[in-house]
Amino acid sequence: MTDITSVLVVDDDPQIRSLLSDYLGSHGLQVHVAANGTQARPLLYVHRVDVVLLDLMMPGEDGLSVARDIRAAHSVGIIMVTASSDVVDRIVGLEVGADDYVSKPFDPRELLARIKSVLRRMKAPPADAEQGRQLRFGPLLLDLEARRLINGNGSVIPLTAAEFALLEVFATRPNRVLSRDQILNLTQNRDWDPFDRSVDIRVARLRRKVEDDPDHPCLIQTVRGVGYMYVPAAATNPAPLS
Repeated sequence: MTDITSVLVVDDDPQIRSLLSDYLGSHGLQVHVAANGTQARPLLYVHRVDVVLLDLMMPGEDGLSVARDIRAAHSVGIIMVTASSDVVDRIVGLEVGADDYVSKPFDPRELLARIKSVLRRMKAPPADAEQGRQLRFGPLLLDLEARRLINGNGSVIPLTAAEFALLEVFATRPNRVLSRDQILNLTQNRDWDPFDRSVDIRVARLRRKVEDDPDHPCLIQTVRGVGYMYVPAAATNPAPLS
């Protein structure tokens, strides 16, 4: 990447802010810091921010509320930084649109790797050029070059970086059963464990955007005991190919 990556660290612990500012800065990243959501929000308008590292357990307004506001107003990557025991918070964080999470205590090298992974999903061109630049996804159109999902009316359906990566994996592998381990490797370059619900949460979020009836999905089907499969369906009102 030619542009300098800009990271916003939002954490009430001054030692963590200092640690990440020094470490990430030494690896060529531009780092901004904030102690809470009140300080963070103006920085997102003043600076070009690529990724937000967001602590969930902050006094006053918690990170989940801040994450909702950020996701609603900005197209940035969000990585939650949370205590390893906060399973519920981690699940809710993914549901409100976070792209990844890191548990405390963390290794700064792992956090840097997660930042790079999120940036690749946000900025990298389509991996499979042979599939073409536009793909049907049921009645929808997935534009791989513009990284957009378009409905039959020509309107863009908002997607997070993680949702787009997941949708691209399904769209380029129709009628193929994908395990949760395969999905995590393809989208986040990490392995799945039986207690990791991030794939299921992202599939549920994606279904709400692409299925006519998310409770009875047709496009992204569950394969019990294995994972998921994208099953192309006849488009009733297909988005126009441009």
